[in-house]
Amino acid sequence: MHWLLMAARRAGIPGADLLSILPNTPLKQAWIQVEAASKLETGELVERLATVLRVHPALVDRAENKALKLVPEKLARRFSVFPMREDDRNLVVATADPNNLDAEQALSFASGRNVVFALATPSQIEDRIAGAYSPDLAVESLLLRMDAQLADAVEIVDDSAPEQLQAAELESTPVVRITNLVLREGITQGASDIHIEPGMEGGVVRFRIDGVMRQHMHLPMQALNRIVSRIKVLTKLDIADRLRPQDGRTRVVVEGKAYDLRISTIPTRDAEKAVIRILRTDGAKTLAASGLPATELARLRQLLGMRDGIVAVTGPTGSGKTTTLYAAIRELATGDVNVMTVEDPVEYQLAGITQMQIDTKRNVTFASALRAILRQDPDVIFVGEIRDDETATIAVQAAMTGHLVLATLHTNDSLAVVPRLVDLGLDRATIAAALRGAVAQRLIRRLCAECAVAAEEPLTPEEQRLANAYRVRPKLRAVGCAKCGMTGFRGRVAVAEVAVITPAMVEQIAGEATVAQLRKSAIAAGMRPMLEVALDRVRDGTTTLAEVERVIGEATAEGTPETPMSVPIVPASEASGERGPTRILVVDDDPVARRLASAVLELSGYTVETAADVAETEQRLSRGEPYDLIITDLEMPGGGGQVLLAKLRSKVSTAGIPVIVLTGAAADETETVLIEAGADDYIRKPLDPPRFLARVKATLRRAGL
Repeated sequence: MHWLLMAARRAGIPGADLLSILPNTPLKQAWIQVEAASKLETGELVERLATVLRVHPALVDRAENKALKLVPEKLARRFSVFPMREDDRNLVVATADPNNLDAEQALSFASGRNVVFALATPSQIEDRIAGAYSPDLAVESLLLRMDAQLADAVEIVDDSAPEQLQAAELESTPVVRITNLVLREGITQGASDIHIEPGMEGGVVRFRIDGVMRQHMHLPMQALNRIVSRIKVLTKLDIADRLRPQDGRTRVVVEGKAYDLRISTIPTRDAEKAVIRILRTDGAKTLAASGLPATELARLRQLLGMRDGIVAVTGPTGSGKTTTLYAAIRELATGDVNVMTVEDPVEYQLAGITQMQIDTKRNVTFASALRAILRQDPDVIFVGEIRDDETATIAVQAAMTGHLVLATLHTNDSLAVVPRLVDLGLDRATIAAALRGAVAQRLIRRLCAECAVAAEEPLTPEEQRLANAYRVRPKLRAVGCAKCGMTGFRGRVAVAEVAVITPAMVEQIAGEATVAQLRKSAIAAGMRPMLEVALDRVRDGTTTLAEVERVIGEATAEGTPETPMSVPIVPASEASGERGPTRILVVDDDPVARRLASAVLELSGYTVETAADVAETEQRLSRGEPYDLIITDLEMPGGGGQVLLAKLRSKVSTAGIPVIVLTGAAADETETVLIEAGADDYIRKPLDPPRFLARVKATLRRAGL
């Protein structure tokens, strides 16, 4: 029996009992038969089927155009799906087959989002595909949008001579106009980077805005190759050499403001990828304007007031390390001290300081530049990055001979600077003598002031989950509007933890203390953990808990404040009427099978409990223990999975719990009987861990968990 017919019968669709649809019947034909027999309106039919399939009905007339960019036409036609809407995490896709794992995996890989299926008929999906896609839709759309005035508003200026080039030097081909428009839109939308990427089905242009990648447009490969070549011409790179990575830079003027562009190209299998970093020449802020909280700002200024030693700023790429150090340098460069920098590249040009650009072709490295700088009588030295043992050694020597050295390092938190410097070859006694403090930093998105609304009761299930985890009640909720690109966020703000090395910590560092021990001492000395600083941003309405989780990670015992009296921390099931997303009960009389299933699930972050038979399961359920999913063996002494399934579906309190049945039987009729009895999925033993986990996740997603 076809799965669609099973669903139709469970949904009580008129005429379904009289139908006979073989399992191998094409999906479109099966839908036609069910539609014809039911004589229901399409919307009502889809809504009733969606209920038993545990998905939402797709409102195909409300699809958002920006979601279309995430799913190539070939993929949409291959799986007969249509993208409805998207956000930073999820892509909602209309499908006629919500059980299609292959489609889910392919769409997730192509879009970089978690795929959520919504139900629609094949004819609805085909109509939407035909109306939205065409072979050259992306390019045609771009050219139609292109305004000559906007495209010509990008002025390319020589890096060594910032005056405007002569008009005769600028070509007026469509490729030049497209390139100019890509640059202009990236700059005006506030992108920090523009990615021009080749792919199997064509090229794509993506903008990184507020730290998150957004797809901007699709391009045919021929157009993409020409755009990359045009960019290489602007930066004086070798357009004939497509086999080596190349780096260059240029300057453009858009709407009267100058922007430096750093260009990096790398060869791919069939083409080249280009990434353009946009540097705003007025982007170097002061510390007062950096947005750091008052406590962290005061501690950072305490470190900058020291006359020698190393102050390290840490964090991953794109966390604002260099921007913070530029702000510090601007505050230090008062005219009575000699400030010198070694950078790769020089991102912002600052008055009153000496900035050196690394050039490995001329043997100007961090190490050689530092040696030269030490002969220039500096007071403050900024090292763009300590990345090797030679640079680390010279930086420490400078720090121990009366210079304040500011540097960046790639570590996860502030005190991880110590093992990182040990990895670079420094001994712990030297590190203890030289290190004055460390700053770990991240950037979190700021809620859009135009569309954010109060997070009124009841909280959404996701908000309640996060409130329970972080013990903080959100103040505002992201919505989305035209000004923030429908993301709900606009701009970013820094969150940081500032560790000041105390005499006790100096002894700990020299005595080979662990990072955890150093961190405990730093907190005792006044350092606020980064998570605590970020949660303050939630309390004052600057950002959301979801953004904190995205940037910093899950809540931990350390740094999470006590439960505020005004925030009721209750299970999500009590607060919202829906179950939490992680509790799974595994029912199997075989202890080996229980341990295997539990281990696979626990490694993926689920909370797992086990029961040996139906009776033990009923005892657990009678105590009111909430479960999001029950996985049960089919054959067990005293009643197997089919008996348990019947008991679960007969009670209001347990009828909605998804159930997966495990069995060693290979008979197709067994699967049919179980699905008709209300099982959500059926998996044969022995378990293949990756496939088992994929089926579990798919079942939870269909249940909205």
